[in-house]
Amino acid sequence: MKNATLRQLKVFETVARHLSFSRAAEELHLTQPAVSTQVRQLEGHVGLPLFEQLGKKIYLTPAGIEMLHYSRSIMQQFREAEDAMSQLKGISGGRLNVAVISAGDYFFPRLLAQFMQRHDGVTLNLAVHNREELLHQLAGNLTDLAVMVRPPEGMDTISEPFAPHPYVIVAAPGHRLVGARGIPLAALADEAFVAREKGSDTWNSMQEGFAGRLSNMRIAMEIKSTETIKQAVIANMGIAFLSAHTVGLELQTGNLAVLDIEGFPVMLNWYVVHRKNKRLPPVALAFKHFLMEEGASLIQRITGVDRLIRPQRQSPSVHKQ
Repeated sequence: MKNATLRQLKVFETVARHLSFSRAAEELHLTQPAVSTQVRQLEGHVGLPLFEQLGKKIYLTPAGIEMLHYSRSIMQQFREAEDAMSQLKGISGGRLNVAVISAGDYFFPRLLAQFMQRHDGVTLNLAVHNREELLHQLAGNLTDLAVMVRPPEGMDTISEPFAPHPYVIVAAPGHRLVGARGIPLAALADEAFVAREKGSDTWNSMQEGFAGRLSNMRIAMEIKSTETIKQAVIANMGIAFLSAHTVGLELQTGNLAVLDIEGFPVMLNWYVVHRKNKRLPPVALAFKHFLMEEGASLIQRITGVDRLIRPQRQSPSVHKQ
């Protein structure tokens, strides 16, 4: 074991968490053979197999279960050491660890760029995840800050809203409802919806935005990629409920149009979330303050959605902290 590396432990932990070499490779931005090599090398140091394959599935061996416990403990100690060093460095020279849900990647890099221009020497560790993986990042203390739409329930976290987050229903420019005013939600019952997958933040927002009437709508397709959903709508394969912050470019170019539905846009909030007892390093505290003070105005300027969404009767926020 004395020759095992932290990299090998991290790769092993990721494979063990997903019970999949391919999903671990995707998360770590490695090839699957590279992941397999790291695990084999660790098994060589341990002297025991850590995984076994039954059919198409892999499982942890008894040695793997034990190794997973110690790997996570070792990785946690390294993170605590890194946090302690960041505290000593202050903002300049500190490492900002932040994770965001996928809808945020349409503006979040530019927010980070604004922050880092003001603080020379800050290094960045940015992760973009779906809701499930983002909650895992928080629960496992793998990130300092998480930016999401729906703060976790049942977790010991602090969640603070910093910017409004509108959701709209978009269609191809030639759709028969484009240009109509005050369309009742019931009029969409016969429309084909292209939706994000169940359990995603967008799906959950859609459930609340439709006020219990989602079961009356026709979900033609569920797709994990917002980009693919937009292309499907542009191709007139259906309409979609999406974050307004994800469709700014398509609205500007005229490839998509916002339908004027009664009660829309649905207004939620962007939240910055961290563990309650987490000792945030100075750079994370500074970035949280930056989001609280300037996040809303910067997101509005970056996305321009307020200029692109026509004035409509807005429903009150459907999320209460």
